[in-house]
Amino acid sequence: MSHITTHVLDTATGQPAVGVSVSLLDGDGSAIATGATDADGRVSGFGPDALPAGRYRLVFDTGAWFGDLPHFYPLVTIDFWLADAASHYHVPLLLSPFAYSTYRGS
Repeated sequence: MSHITTHVLDTATGQPAVGVSVSLLDGDGSAIATGATDADGRVSGFGPDALPAGRYRLVFDTGAWFGDLPHFYPLVTIDFWLADAASHYHVPLLLSPFAYSTYRGS
């Protein structure tokens, strides 16, 4: 399993957000992995199985996903610390056209 996983839920419709492009970057901004959400709003096989402790960033291309629909955030960027190299980190995104939230999942 990937060390870091994510999924995106469209809170305006209550459905998974299908086809959102997501990039995983290291603390220097270098790309580690890229992917797109599947039919369940998840990125399958995203990133390596192990990463060292440190700072990481997930970037969601929400502008491309919303397309011509009115929206406020063209990108959602989540910076976080991977403090325990032995633990799995799940970072979900709850998304609507004019708001988003995130949390450390399990």
